[in-house]
Amino acid sequence: MSTISTPGTGGESLIPQVKHAILVASGKGGVGKSTVAVNLAVALGAQGAKVGLLDADIYGPSIPIMMGISEPPVLTADKRIQPLPGHGIDVMSIGYLVDPDSAMIWRGPMLNGAVVQLLRDVAWGARDYLVVDLPPGTGDVQLTIAQRIPVTGAVVVTTPQAVALADVVRAKHMFDKVNIPTLGLIENMAGFVCPNCSTVHDIFARGGGERAARDLQIPFLGSIPIDPRIRAGGDAGAPMVTTHPDSPASRAMREIAARLAETVAGAASAAGGAIRIRREP
Repeated sequence: MSTISTPGTGGESLIPQVKHAILVASGKGGVGKSTVAVNLAVALGAQGAKVGLLDADIYGPSIPIMMGISEPPVLTADKRIQPLPGHGIDVMSIGYLVDPDSAMIWRGPMLNGAVVQLLRDVAWGARDYLVVDLPPGTGDVQLTIAQRIPVTGAVVVTTPQAVALADVVRAKHMFDKVNIPTLGLIENMAGFVCPNCSTVHDIFARGGGERAARDLQIPFLGSIPIDPRIRAGGDAGAPMVTTHPDSPASRAMREIAARLAETVAGAASAAGGAIRIRREP
């Protein structure tokens, strides 16, 4: 099987002041990838990092709703797009630049141009992390980003069910082909705790994410339980980690963010530039 030749972790610098670009990916839709990306970015910001969140899901941008930010962006003095602040981080999405009710019927070159614009023409400034919410699957956006910026690594989101785990393998192999390290796997919707009897119901099975991480020889970053408040917070533009910080789901997401930061900081420390974070007490 042939390998795609791309710069991967040594690509062109469209975001020269960003220390670490972290891609949040999934092999299929419906696993809560964008929800994880939002809460992961906000949790990293709360742990002391300077964070940007880029919605690179061009055909289905959901970050504006999930972050509760609706105002249009403005231009800086040097005619760049100013990212929008919210929940302690800065955000940009194609959803702020086009009519939200219009269908994005774009071929590859237009799609790739939009991705480049969201990287090059946005005033991201100095950031510890740029968390990039990718479209589901393996396609043009993933390849464009791999070819145009240095990427620290990718995080893959899945659910425990077998059909989702099969797509994890494809996502991992895609990142291998474009020379991007897979920093770890996150298992979302890992179990539902009944609020009345505290019984755990494994709606989408149990332990599949951890087994997949072990089989693929990548770190398992953690499991996030099902909580209806996660969905409610996404619809209301209020990330779970800020609205219900003591819930099991929020604690899990903060712990995952800390593990991810330690993974990245360990690599940076070896290169002489570690990022300091605050660990979950």
